[in-house]
Amino acid sequence: MYRWQKVVEMCKENNRFAQNRLYEGFSGRLFRLCMRYVRHEQDAEEVLMNGFLKFFRGLPDFEYRDDNSLEVWLKRIMVNESLMHLRQQKALPVFTDSDETEAGSVAYIPDHSIETEAIYAAILELPTGYRTVFNLYVVEGFTHEEIAKQLTITAGTSKSQLSKARAMLQQLLKQRGYEQYGTV
Repeated sequence: MYRWQKVVEMCKENNRFAQNRLYEGFSGRLFRLCMRYVRHEQDAEEVLMNGFLKFFRGLPDFEYRDDNSLEVWLKRIMVNESLMHLRQQKALPVFTDSDETEAGSVAYIPDHSIETEAIYAAILELPTGYRTVFNLYVVEGFTHEEIAKQLTITAGTSKSQLSKARAMLQQLLKQRGYEQYGTV
């Protein structure tokens, strides 16, 4: 039996103790995920709570396969809730086709020993559009086509926004003393 399987079964029976245990087990990581999108703690807490409400309401339809499937589903719910929050706040910028002009110039951040907190802090400083596409593509693993559908933009715009996000992220990291990670 997997670590969370019994807890999920108890949650399906509306066991409040199990629901709290599941919330406590995942809320920290999921809060950080929400913060990558919405920036403000109060907004991230609201997104997190709305996401868990959706999770518990949809739990009867969830087929538990393993702990990974549970976490993947929770993350997807939180990403969708974050995007919905940004849409409701009208915080997602309107992307135009002119944003696609630089799609060919992709900056790359090498996988070296940059502290996670430094990267996380720099991601939070990205403009909302760049940050959203960066998170969806790099962190969540969505394709440009999937991002385009979620944000109602073109795949080219998604590529362009990712390129600009990476370049800006690289510049922010350089400003913080990570010069050894120059343009690759």
